[in-house]
Amino acid sequence: MPKRYWLMKCEPSAYSIDDLARDGRTCWEGVRNYQARNFMRDEMRVGDGVLFYASNADPSGVTGLARIARTAYPDHYAWEPGHKYFDARSTKAAPVWLMVDVGFVERFPETVSLATLKDTEGLEQMVVTRKGSRLSVQPVTRAEYGIVARLGRGDRKRHVSR
Repeated sequence: MPKRYWLMKCEPSAYSIDDLARDGRTCWEGVRNYQARNFMRDEMRVGDGVLFYASNADPSGVTGLARIARTAYPDHYAWEPGHKYFDARSTKAAPVWLMVDVGFVERFPETVSLATLKDTEGLEQMVVTRKGSRLSVQPVTRAEYGIVARLGRGDRKRHVSR
């Protein structure tokens, strides 16, 4: 199966690219959107590339790269009464929510801001740049991933703004 690419959003106050760099690997828990869950369950594979996106940040944008380190498995926080991700509908016998593990690859020197993503040639169809896009896990193309990785590494002249 060919390698796929993803953009995964997290608020830096909850978990940042620096946290992932420190930890090396973490579970991506708390996804409570069926479409995002289905991407994790049906399409993510070990080794897939991840654009780590800081949402509700100043500025919001891609802060680094990660990879899928473990495929989908039950989000056990859904089974813990009192936990912010608890969901009584989810049981060990019939889990509703899933998580994957992500591993650290690289931290960018500067955030590739949402404004930069919107203004960069080749990223016009990227889901995160569309008005109203709030999905926390979303697919990106290989080309989009490559453009953002180059931008993050400081190669801003190869992809000029429109």
